[in-house]
Parts: sequence; structure tokens; C-alpha cells
Amino acid sequence: MNRMQRGALLLLLIEKLKEHGSWCGETHIQKASYLLQEMAGVPLEFEFIPYKHGPFSFDLSDEIMAMRADNLMRLCPQPYPYGPSILPGEGSEALKDRFPKTVKNYNLQAGFVAEIIGNKKADELERLATALYVTREEKTDADLEYRAQRIHDLKPHITLDEALNAAKTVDQLMQRSREIVQHD
Repeated sequence: MNRMQRGALLLLLIEKLKEHGSWCGETHIQKASYLLQEMAGVPLEFEFIPYKHGPFSFDLSDEIMAMRADNLMRLCPQPYPYGPSILPGEGSEALKDRFPKTVKNYNLQAGFVAEIIGNKKADELERLATALYVTREEKTDADLEYRAQRIHDLKPHITLDEALNAAKTVDQLMQRSREIVQHD
């Protein structure tokens, strides 16, 4: 996937997030992109690493900044204590129109991820994305308790109960994602 196709998908994802009640801060876009890539199998090709609030891509952060510079995305201030929303910019429709097949091919996956992310708060996103990270990093089908412990080890502020619930949720979402991809 080239940079412009990836940009069209990021814009689609932002639109879907807004439809599902997200205020589209960078944390939401980061976690949604991670789920889109790692759970829904969309080849965005961003490298994510464990970071302060779960998986984070510096490449994606740079891409958002570049898209802002190209008027494909814009910042919209939000009241304290929230950071700005990142919304489609003036050139966003033209970019999406250049890649109708790409947008159409991944529309269901973007909608699925946006439905998951919706209006979740940062702590919920951190738990969910970290649970997916641990699940994807384990090379075997590690049981829930083991993954919950790994999540807690990576993020000690996430309780074992919260980690276990996040791991269960990820398992359910991954199954739903497989069904969506197969149905498509």
C-alpha cells in the first residue's frame, strides 16, 4: 500500500470514528489504526511499539503531521482537559476519491474498528490495545490468565481483573473480525 492509499484509509477511519462518537484525538487514531492493522488485517504497514498508553506508532504520528501540512487533516480544539480532535481537512475528499477501490475494500473493517473504539476513554483504549498487543506477540495460544499477567506486567496500573477482561474482549473481537473479513 502506498502512502496516499494509506492516507485515504486514515481519513476513512477518522470519519467512521466520528460516526461512532469518537472525538478523534491522536490516542483514538493511534489505537484505531493499531486495531485496523493488527486485528482487522488492513496492511497499513505502521510499526507499533509498547509505549506510555499502549501500542504507539511514531511513523503514524509523523504521517498525521504530514497530512496536516498537506491540508488533508486539521486540528479542532476541544475544551479542557481534552487535546484537539484530528479531523479531515480541505483535501480529504479528493484524496479518498483517488482511491475508491482501497476505500471500498476496507470500509467494513474501518467501520468495525470504529464501532469498537467509539467514544471509549483513553484508559479503556490502553487496556484493549495492550491486550491485543500481548495476544499478537505471543507465538502460541497463550491462555487468558497468562496474557492477563503479561498485560499487568507491562502496565502495572492495569489490574489483573481489568487485564483479564481486556484479553477476553480481544478474543471475542478477533473472532468477529475474522467473520467480517471472511464475509467480505
